[in-house]
Amino acid sequence: MTDAPVIGVLALQGDVREHLIALAAADAVARPVRRPDELAEVDGLVLPGGESTTISKLAVLFGVMEPLRTRVREGMPVYGTCAGMIMLADKILDPRSGQETIGGIDMIVRRNAFGRQNESFEAAVDVEGVEGDPVEGVFIRAPWVESVGAQAEVLAVYDGHIVAVRQGNALATSFHPELTGDHRVHSLFVDMVRANRTPESL
Repeated sequence: MTDAPVIGVLALQGDVREHLIALAAADAVARPVRRPDELAEVDGLVLPGGESTTISKLAVLFGVMEPLRTRVREGMPVYGTCAGMIMLADKILDPRSGQETIGGIDMIVRRNAFGRQNESFEAAVDVEGVEGDPVEGVFIRAPWVESVGAQAEVLAVYDGHIVAVRQGNALATSFHPELTGDHRVHSLFVDMVRANRTPESL
């Protein structure tokens, strides 16, 4: 597509390749992003699952943490899955030493809330804004959202816990849609990025 938005995937740690594939399937031009100059060239960014503390420390090491915070504050669309959700939280319950977040969504997140690696599971989740059947959510050491502020919109709840949230141009899910072959959540994000671009940039 000639008007396909360019969307980066923060490629410091985690399931980067799967997000690149899902974004391409959702009609975006997908690129790995590690450095500030690469970040400057994208219309939106995905923060993948992985280990949130490691991603945080590597983002500082690679010099992208502050540029990321700036672009998110300025309204760049961003989507975080699992650890990426933690990175977008304004507050984490019981953060590890040295753990920082980018922020962008007025929410409090609990790390590893759904259990350890061996307690991973899949479940059908109704996500507001995603048409058709429920999304098959893959939960791997997944966080959940303890609470949200007035500006944040809850998009999905599973087992009584908030698992998908949107605030402005920031989207976050506890689960991993990139692992299922169902690209509807990525399509929702691609639509957000496309809507955010100015006519001059098309």
